[in-house]
Amino acid sequence: MTGSEAWVFGGGGVAGIAWITGMLAGFADAGRDTGGAGLVVGTSAGAAVAAQVTSGLPIEELYQRQHDPAKQATEIVAVLDVENVGAEFAALLDGVTSPEDASRRLGSFALKADTVSEAERRAVIESRLPVHQWPEQRLLLVAVDAESGEPRLFDRDSGADLVDAVAASCAVPGVWPPVSIRGRRYVDGGVRSADNADLAARYARVIVLSPFGTADPFPWTVKLAAVAEELRAGGTRVDVFTPDEASTGAIGTNPLDPDTRTPAAEAGRAQGLREAARLE
Repeated sequence: MTGSEAWVFGGGGVAGIAWITGMLAGFADAGRDTGGAGLVVGTSAGAAVAAQVTSGLPIEELYQRQHDPAKQATEIVAVLDVENVGAEFAALLDGVTSPEDASRRLGSFALKADTVSEAERRAVIESRLPVHQWPEQRLLLVAVDAESGEPRLFDRDSGADLVDAVAASCAVPGVWPPVSIRGRRYVDGGVRSADNADLAARYARVIVLSPFGTADPFPWTVKLAAVAEELRAGGTRVDVFTPDEASTGAIGTNPLDPDTRTPAAEAGRAQGLREAARLE
């Protein structure tokens, strides 16, 4: 792997974190890892994974933190039915004429929602991350400004704490509280795109792990299929991995259910080992 390669991790709740981590463990079983990537992009659940895999901890240890109940972080139980939430957001955005307007509506919705406190949610994110400092490896985490609707890209030079940046990227509107960073409030980067693979456009090869695949719950977002097609047209090699049948079953209908972590990690590892040849 060289610096001309970018890895992109998309949203998908705690089940998505476990599945992506399992996929990476399966790839590692086949001799492939993310260590030399020139860029790692993380959105929502993918932000948590991106922060973990660039932390320097071995992938096997990260896998066990998802697979072994004794090592799993304590999570707040929540419900996110992707199909139903997508329909609810579509109704909320009825009449919207631009992606920016859509982001502002979702941000306004998030700011008014009754959720757990920022402090309570931050403690969960903090417990997920084995290291709380930005890595030397190029890491880009995506969130959206709740008021302006503009995307915000956090990296080691952004002035944001790593834990706060991950929390912001994971702040699903209506489920988790917007995150305060330097006087602004931020919501889930999935409001812009479940994967944000277009941010890796200048890399020769882009590898995307997308727990949602085409089942993106946010309307008006930058869609992965269109981005992948555009990147390929520009000469970039793009490999997109989405859950297979077994992984889809393990993730289930509520990707925020902490009980999905062990089966999603197992299914992801098995799938990653089977599909690792695609990375040659």
